[in-house]
Order: sequence, then structure tokens, then C-alpha cells
Amino acid sequence: MDLLLDRDWSATWSELVRARDERMGARDDGYWDQRSDRYALSLHDRPDPFVDFLEPWLSPDRTLVDVGAGVGRHAVPLAGRLGHVHAVEPSAGMRARIPRLPNLTVVPAAWLETEPLRPDLVICVHMLYPIADPVPFIARLDASARERAFIVMRDLPSRHPVEVMLGNPREPLLRHCYLLLRQMGIAPDVTMFRYPDSFRFASFDEAVADCRWRAGDLWDDVRGRRFLEDSLVPCPDGAVLFEGGEMVSGILHWTPRG
Repeated sequence: MDLLLDRDWSATWSELVRARDERMGARDDGYWDQRSDRYALSLHDRPDPFVDFLEPWLSPDRTLVDVGAGVGRHAVPLAGRLGHVHAVEPSAGMRARIPRLPNLTVVPAAWLETEPLRPDLVICVHMLYPIADPVPFIARLDASARERAFIVMRDLPSRHPVEVMLGNPREPLLRHCYLLLRQMGIAPDVTMFRYPDSFRFASFDEAVADCRWRAGDLWDDVRGRRFLEDSLVPCPDGAVLFEGGEMVSGILHWTPRG
């Protein structure tokens, strides 16, 4: 048996998601509703080379769907470069933070529950980690895009402070997605990039609240507060920053088979 070629990468992916959810709790729509403000703040000044990477595909006559658009980090700037953008986001808390633009349509639904969309480009950025059954999700990305589909994922574990403290529960990474795509008959191009990873919180108490909530029953208040006191860096505006070190992520992109 070939340990690489004969493995069911869909099953491996599902096992990783289930094991993480059993340890840390599931990340459903309610999870993101409660984290929308903190999530938006955490993106402050965080580098993101993906929009620049998309430059060769951007023009006013093209359309795009952003699957799992969050607070509009990519959908909003891309709307300024494209004819129309659909931002698919199931979390009401996240959707509420997306600015309204004339050529930006916010779709309040999970990806597999949306009406059929046929844009030129489909992007899915740091969205796949909690998806327990990835094949139908990815298959719809492939079937929806006319010209190009893009998936962005980390290839190292999350550097969020509570996950660092608890030992980084395993979850699907870019390498798993690449092997799953190959198993699905998709041969993606791969572009890797590195950037300093950090998490910003409005205050020390906000950092404690976020970590406590993410850790669930695993949270130890004494240990957690001590870890954060030793790890957080104060910012001039009163916020605090957790510097997670260098992150490695990548872009998987391909011409759709349909």
C-alpha cells in the first residue's frame, strides 16, 4: 500500500475536523457571529498578498464570488477592480460588517445552500478548515467558476494565542487540500507565501474573553491569564498584540474542469 497515493484524503480531512471539534468545540455560524468584532480588529494591519496575486485576473468585465467572505476583507477591495462581486457569508455578525457597495451583493447563506452562481472567478480564503465534508464544497467551487478557482489556506497550524497555549490542535492544512484536489482529479497550480502572523485585541480583558471562549472547557483561567500576560504586547492605542511568528500559507488555483 502506498501511504500517499492510496490514502482517502477526504476521510483524513474529515477525521482532522472532527477531532479538533471534539477537543475545542465546533465553529458554526454562532461561533462567527460572536467573533465578528474581534475578528475584524484582528485583521488590522495584517499583511495579505492575495489581492495583489489576483491582479492578472482583475478587470471591469469580470465577476467574482467570495465564498466565506467574512467581514469583506477581500470582497470590498476586489469590488473596486471588477464588474460585480458576490460575497457569500452565512454569519449574520460577519455580514453586518461588510460595507454596502453598488456592485457588491451580499449572499446570506452557506455555500452549498446558495442559488447557482456562475462568476468568472471564485475565491475561498481561509474558509475550509472547519468543513467536515470538503468534497461537495470544493466540487461546487470548481463547477461554479468559469475561468479560475482559488483556495487559500495556511500550511502551518494557527498561531492564535489559545491554540499555541493548548498545543495547536491539528486541522486540515494546505498540503491536505492539495492532496485532496489531486484525488478529485484537479491539478492545481501552487503559490506559497510567508508573512508575520499576529492577533490584535482591543484590550487584555478582550484577549482573555476571546481565548476563554475559543478554548471552552479546556480553559484554565490562571494558566491562561499568565500565558497572555507573558505574551501580549501593548499597542499605542491601548490594544494588545500577540505576535505569532512567521506563517506559511499558499494559494491553490486551477482552471475549472466544466
